[in-house]
Formats: sequence, C-alpha cells, structure tokens
Amino acid sequence: MTTTATRTSELTALISSVRDAVDRHSDWNQTAQHVGAGLRRNFPSPDVLTAEQRLGSPDSYQSHTLHVESDGSFSIIAVVWRPGQLTRIHDHVTWCVVGVLQGVEHEELFDTDLRLIGESDNHVGEVSAFAPPGDIHRVHNTFDETAISLHIYGTDVTRIGSSVRRYYD
Repeated sequence: MTTTATRTSELTALISSVRDAVDRHSDWNQTAQHVGAGLRRNFPSPDVLTAEQRLGSPDSYQSHTLHVESDGSFSIIAVVWRPGQLTRIHDHVTWCVVGVLQGVEHEELFDTDLRLIGESDNHVGEVSAFAPPGDIHRVHNTFDETAISLHIYGTDVTRIGSSVRRYYD
C-alpha cells in the first residue's frame, strides 16, 4: 500500500539537496553517491511520517510517497517494516539511495547467479547508495522493533509503479 505524507522542513532541505545532485547530470553511480552525501547532510527524522503511518501494517511492509519531482527525475519514499517483514530478491530500474530512520534493516547482497556475496545490518543514520548493475538484494527486518527507511530512486515510481526491475525468486 502506498500513501502520501506531509512535507516537513527536514524533507524540504533533503529535496533541495537531491535536486542539486541530480542536476549535476553524472552517471548513475556518481549520482547515487552525490544523493547519498546529501541525505547524510539532511537526514530526516521518522517524523516525516505521521504517528499512524509509522505503525506500519501487519500484512507487509508499507510504502509512503513523500515526494516525486515534477520532471520525474527522482522520488522519495519512506518504507515501514514491522518485525519479520522482507522483500523478495530483486534489482532496480535506476540508482537508489537508502537511509535508515528507525530500527535496523538486514540486507543481503547477491551476484547474478544469486549467490550470497554480502550482508549487513544497517542501523539508524546509515546510508547506502547503489546503481544497476550489481544491485541485486533482499531487505529484511530481522529485529524486534519496527524499522523505517527512506528510499530515494532516480525515477518517478508513482508513474512506473515500482523501483523494482525484476524479482529473482
């Protein structure tokens, strides 16, 4: 389920920094790194979501659209993960930057043969930036508290329906 959140001053500063990074017209890897640096400088609190939105859903992780740039160059999405919720193994249609706002996310990285090549627990304040190819992963809340992450994608995810290019399982 996707819902829309209200804009905060934190979010406004972040949008401006993402816009500046995208306007550099770098390749996808460089753009992801620039956007990641902007997120680190303008890291919002979980309050970019309402208290109700921060509860999540017992059925699956829940996405909330925070911003879509008018020219479709990027989208900012907050994802709420209750304990035990996870994605399928997937990759993306474009660059992606993720920052953990609350809790911990467990991420598994895979090669093109779907062999596990790395995993990490991403804690509050940590930022990951990546771009295809080489972005095959799965995210899982393996902890006992709700996690919230901020995802910035180099496309209008409301227009294309998802940032996922393909699922592997």
